[in-house]
Amino acid sequence: MFTDPIADYLTRIRNANAARLKMVEIPSSNTKRAITAILFDQGYIANYKFEQGIIKIALKYNQSTKVPAITKIERASRPGLRKYASAADMPRVLNGLGIAIVSTSKGVITDKEARKENVGGEVLCYVY
Repeated sequence: MFTDPIADYLTRIRNANAARLKMVEIPSSNTKRAITAILFDQGYIANYKFEQGIIKIALKYNQSTKVPAITKIERASRPGLRKYASAADMPRVLNGLGIAIVSTSKGVITDKEARKENVGGEVLCYVY
């Protein structure tokens, strides 16, 4: 059993990007499914599929330069030190070019949506 399943999820994506893999398989949970949907909506991954407790993610690369769409993906809040932010104090990643994924009372959403809906919550990770 993992102490931090979200950190494991992010590390698997980071390692697959470094190895230039096309697909990565990750054990599923509701939070991971929500994060995957956000990454797809924001254009960081090419495609995804949910199958019997597994998330299959197709990673996205630039066709000409082969550079990954995800330059950096890092955990913000961790089990030993949770990071919470109000709607007013929501972090801006690379001055708005990246996204922060936040777990709120309205579900897992991006920092921009959290500001728009005026809700705060736990900052899960930063992606750019």
